[in-house]
Amino acid sequence: MRTSELLQDKKILFWALQSAGWSGWAVSYYLGNTVWSKPPAGYEFYLPLVSLIGIGLTLLLRRLYRLTWNQPIPRRAFAVLAGSYLAALVWMGLRATLFRQMFPAEPLGKVEEAWYNYFSGTVSAFWVMLVWSVLYFGIKYYLLVQEDKERLLKAMSMAQQAQLKMLRYQLNPHFLFNTLNAISTLILEQETQLANTMVGRLSRFLRYSLENDPMEKVTTAEEFEALRLYLDIEKVRFGDRLQLHFNLAPEAREALMPSLLLQPLVENSIKYAIATAINGGSIGVSATVEGSELVLVVADDGPGLDMRVGRSPKGGGVGLNNIRDRLRELYGERQSVRLGTTEPHGLTTTIRLPLETEEKQP
Repeated sequence: MRTSELLQDKKILFWALQSAGWSGWAVSYYLGNTVWSKPPAGYEFYLPLVSLIGIGLTLLLRRLYRLTWNQPIPRRAFAVLAGSYLAALVWMGLRATLFRQMFPAEPLGKVEEAWYNYFSGTVSAFWVMLVWSVLYFGIKYYLLVQEDKERLLKAMSMAQQAQLKMLRYQLNPHFLFNTLNAISTLILEQETQLANTMVGRLSRFLRYSLENDPMEKVTTAEEFEALRLYLDIEKVRFGDRLQLHFNLAPEAREALMPSLLLQPLVENSIKYAIATAINGGSIGVSATVEGSELVLVVADDGPGLDMRVGRSPKGGGVGLNNIRDRLRELYGERQSVRLGTTEPHGLTTTIRLPLETEEKQP
């Protein structure tokens, strides 16, 4: 395994830094004692044991910091100070006990029988534990920043690929041919006002598709408006065979979401649930807020999903896989895409995203 790959493994990196740090402390402490005093025989075996005790205590500190990671900064600061001091007390007590066992002839302090000799170096030990804690937080924050940068780069690449795929869905010859054919029919039937309206909707929809930057997030209200343009065009084609239901909760209007996210889901519903059904069907799109999550739902009453194989009866898996990959790169594990059945039949796709809103300028 290459060095770069080893550094990307957090467990290996943690233990490498632990070993290097505590080995460095033991060596420097030993050299300091040899310069300023004469350590007893066997002291070189005593210090590695002390380092192992320190490693054990820092593992407990690591556990404490993980538990308080999402707490407010004052609580985390208190955990660092209190945890470091308690770890220093325990460390010095165990060090003194071990020293007494290994070097019974050596005094612990000026007053040989005083109990506080076991904790006489607590202040210096506290600084060791505090430095370890600061380094732990610093390295962890640095790794998180690096992960965010890598995730952003991957997300940008995924967004570019998603843009090409979305444009392919939106501008495919079937869609354009069917739309232009419907406009032509309206003109021949002298429905000029409706034809003009349809041309306007098509123009606005294509402008949104082409000009929108897939690297930027849009509000749910903006994304719903684009879907309305698309579905209004399809509504002219299918007439009463296509029933639309929109539900955009007020609290979800300003929530941010990746642009062009729901388009392939809606197009799949048109293709598989409406176009192939004699009596047509209905499509419902909703956006709500549940706690700290934005919940997006696209449902239809078509043939639905074969839950045994987890695929649409006639395909449509490419767009869904693209959505999953894109969300995974943008949000990591903080998102989910679930497929379910619309009662009594049909497909329901539920997407859950972390709730984000655009900051208002004062």
